[in-house]
Amino acid sequence: MKKTALIMVDLQNDFCKGGNLAVPDGDAIIPLANQLQPCFDLVVATKDWHPQNHMSFASNHEGSKVGEVIQVHGFNQVLWPDHCVQNSKGSEFHPALNTDRINHIFHKGTDRFVDSYSAFYDNEHLRATGLADYLYREGITDIYIMGLATDYCVKYSCLDASQMNFKVHIIEDACRGVELQPGDVANAIKEIQAAGVKWVDSKHILNSFR
Repeated sequence: MKKTALIMVDLQNDFCKGGNLAVPDGDAIIPLANQLQPCFDLVVATKDWHPQNHMSFASNHEGSKVGEVIQVHGFNQVLWPDHCVQNSKGSEFHPALNTDRINHIFHKGTDRFVDSYSAFYDNEHLRATGLADYLYREGITDIYIMGLATDYCVKYSCLDASQMNFKVHIIEDACRGVELQPGDVANAIKEIQAAGVKWVDSKHILNSFR
């Protein structure tokens, strides 16, 4: 029996207008998130939830700048502005997001030494967030991913989900990208498609629900 889940990735203040790591046009997907939630059996949200001393913050590496790539534990790590610090205003959900239908919130990026883009695992795949087990327990067969940002947390969530026993969809118009480098979003889309993730737009979902 088909059972669906909507995964809303990092719809937080710091990734929206005025935030420390604002994604261009990120606010535009909040109304879509609200419209889409009633269409699904289960609604899950993720939050970046960093300690202040997180190693992905450029401010914690003397002489380094935002956008630089360093090596941490043998992995490439992009340096970001301080963002989504635990219990800060920036870590809160966008104020226009309807949170009443959210069944569970998963926090990621809590280990100061390992970043975590994906909703499912940290970047080194050492620790799971618990999301996959939760979805399995709830009998979910189909997952739909939306959020911020296409070329980072959404992409890695899609890639991890594609390795699991779910039918995975990305809601194309309900995502926005950072585009640190020209072509990042286009390249992310190619990777997601190559992994077999299906593309859908919000109108299709909303029309089907009606």
